[in-house]
Amino acid sequence: MSPSIFDLSGKVAMVSGASSGMGRAASLALADHGANLFLVDLDEEGLRQTKSDAERTGARVFAQTSDISDPVKIAQIFTNLDHEFGKLDFLANVAGEGLLAKPEDLTQEQLHRVFQNLVFGRFAMCQEAGKRMLAQYGGSIVNIGSLASTTALGRGHIAYSMAMGAVVQMTRELSTEWAGRGVRVNAILPAQVMNPSLEKRIAVDPAMEQKWLSGIPRGRLGKPTDIQGLMVLLASDASTWITGALIPMDGGNLAMNAGGTIGS
Repeated sequence: MSPSIFDLSGKVAMVSGASSGMGRAASLALADHGANLFLVDLDEEGLRQTKSDAERTGARVFAQTSDISDPVKIAQIFTNLDHEFGKLDFLANVAGEGLLAKPEDLTQEQLHRVFQNLVFGRFAMCQEAGKRMLAQYGGSIVNIGSLASTTALGRGHIAYSMAMGAVVQMTRELSTEWAGRGVRVNAILPAQVMNPSLEKRIAVDPAMEQKWLSGIPRGRLGKPTDIQGLMVLLASDASTWITGALIPMDGGNLAMNAGGTIGS
């Protein structure tokens, strides 16, 4: 297979949550394959570092500090995109924060906040990107979801899991609505990927890591760089017939029965 089908030269990619974790890893992979980047995050220092590292590949990079849970700010993000690049070929919807609370303790305000971060903000990003992609009859959108969209985690994840279920259905509906007009929409569903938040949780409860590993046949937790190949694939012409897909990135977690035993 010719490597040229993964070449992103001339394409413009927007990545939210670009300052760290999977958003940063995705940004660097996209730049390394030729894409120009519009990066968004609340973390100004981290965003500056990702921008600098991506520019070393020769990519043209614009970075904006903003909150992608706010539709007004999202509209401004896309106004700036139009000014800087004039088009959009790929959107990686990575940013979004949940919270932990027992079902009996979860407040309506907390639930609304999680949906604002993970569902309403992401829909606004998809909507703005979709309008531009439909007008040019071409583009690809990737939503970062979670295995929590289809299986239950317990441990206070109810708001997060409800929101991720909505992200999955949003992805399917947008794909169905837009596929015939040239716009693909897919979701990547990671299991536990190490990031600063996860590291803090493990530091508080070291036994949690082993609990997760017991359900991951691959034998390790995810790394942010595990997202890179999938992002490049879905941004490239190598995936022109892939849309509406929910792609696990989980070291075999979804495939394994809850009562299964990892082979040796």
